[in-house]
Amino acid sequence: MAQRPERADAQRNREAVLAAADALFAASSSPHSVSMDDIAAAAGVGKGTLFRRFGDRAGLIGAVIASRLEPLHHAVREAQDAAGSSPRERVLRLLDASLRFKVENRNLMSAAEDAGVSSPYQAEHYGWWHGMLRAALDEVPGVHNADFTAHALLAAIRADLVAHLIDDQKMTPEGLRSALAAYLDNVLGPDSDSDPGRGSSSL
Repeated sequence: MAQRPERADAQRNREAVLAAADALFAASSSPHSVSMDDIAAAAGVGKGTLFRRFGDRAGLIGAVIASRLEPLHHAVREAQDAAGSSPRERVLRLLDASLRFKVENRNLMSAAEDAGVSSPYQAEHYGWWHGMLRAALDEVPGVHNADFTAHALLAAIRADLVAHLIDDQKMTPEGLRSALAAYLDNVLGPDSDSDPGRGSSSL
């Protein structure tokens, strides 16, 4: 049986909840400080509406992340399909895009990891990043276990680590991106196609 279309008022409530949660996490000093009560009040809906629609806090956070990632997915696919880029460059672009997203949404992403959205490794967004990265690594010469390497590279940009480095260690986002590019060189080894004197993974 075909699924019934969502009522207009229900769709408006959903969008209001996602926007309110997104704004609250972005403005919060800690991922722990945003409660379901806060989100319901900011969205102008009852707390029960949140639980009926999203199940629990983890479900709500997962929905916010999905809404934030949708335009990024499209941009990443376009970048991956761009002519003239090597597999190694595609790996760096994927990692850099994921890092920039986590820098900009570190409270939201830390909240997702804390809430255990089925475990960070079972979350839909993690599976998408891992799959894209593994496929790119499969084409990089010298990578013998693309599946594990993709997991290891993503572990280097966990949201809690990104938040610690930027908020506690006062590392700049650009400094973090450069450090990630250098780390990728360490993992994959020298790039034989790079120009002499230039880092193979320069951003």
